[in-house]
Amino acid sequence: MKKSSLTENITYNKNKVSILVLFETETTKEIRIVMKKGQLMKEHKTPFPITVEIFEGAIDFGVAGTVHKLIKGDLVSLEASIPHDLVAVKDSVIRLTLSKLDTVERVVKVSEK
Repeated sequence: MKKSSLTENITYNKNKVSILVLFETETTKEIRIVMKKGQLMKEHKTPFPITVEIFEGAIDFGVAGTVHKLIKGDLVSLEASIPHDLVAVKDSVIRLTLSKLDTVERVVKVSEK
């Protein structure tokens, strides 16, 4: 069993999106993304399917040019190679599930301006 917390040691960094690997399983990487209101993760594509959960806050989740309003409790999946972006409408905590074959470094690069 592996255990982690989405709520411990949350820091809203005004200069950049905060990304933390919570743990890895045999097939996935569980990541916490903390975004301050107004922060952006620019448009990008993933090489594998992903799952995004809005644990706290609200984001505009752009998918192939259409903006979807996601709020606390929403859970979405996205297939590989689909362009998407995130804008924090409120201070937000997001859980991202990646394939074990994907890299956290790719996520960090997307969050950098």
